Amino acid sequence: MNIKFRLAQLSDAEDLLNIYAPYVKNTDITYEYEVPSIDEFKRRMENVLSKFPYIVAIVDDKIAGYVYASTFRQRVAYNWGLETSIYIMEQFQGNHLGEKLYKILEAILQKQNITNLYASITYPNPQSIMFHTKMGYKKIAHFTKCGYKAGKWLDMIFMEKMINKHCIPAKKIIYLPDMPKSEIDEILDMYSSKNE
Repeated sequence: MNIKFRLAQLSDAEDLLNIYAPYVKNTDITYEYEVPSIDEFKRRMENVLSKFPYIVAIVDDKIAGYVYASTFRQRVAYNWGLETSIYIMEQFQGNHLGEKLYKILEAILQKQNITNLYASITYPNPQSIMFHTKMGYKKIAHFTKCGYKAGKWLDMIFMEKMINKHCIPAKKIIYLPDMPKSEIDEILDMYSSKNE
């Protein structure tokens, strides 16, 4: 299996939306009710890529999944903490693709001087909780019946991971467009592989 990783491009939007759509339509993993339009999805991608990584995994020339980090809270003091999101096509789950995507994401975010990562997870979701625990996340909050979808009330938990030291003063965040392309490419290439 030939696996490559790269930064997402707006031209990937349709493929990525096709991966995301079943999560909206058939699960409570996302609390979104309606599949966003292609234009809305591109706007979201642009918003992330203006600051942070949005990474796609390509398996045998087909986009198989993606991961990104986005703003956790709007107030400036929260800028060093981000929320992670990951979506993988069902047929590619269970082959460590998610682990590689998260490791790439974290490696880039470390260089950007991000300190905290947060995952919001519908509860119960044993698969996601086990995955995040394996990746070093710890449960820090449990919200009861805070979401309503598909005729039922849903709990949600937050899991957290620290990826950098909390320096004083805090290190300046280096946004993605200001990072040397060679540093990003080196991380992406490190996890790409052939014939696995």
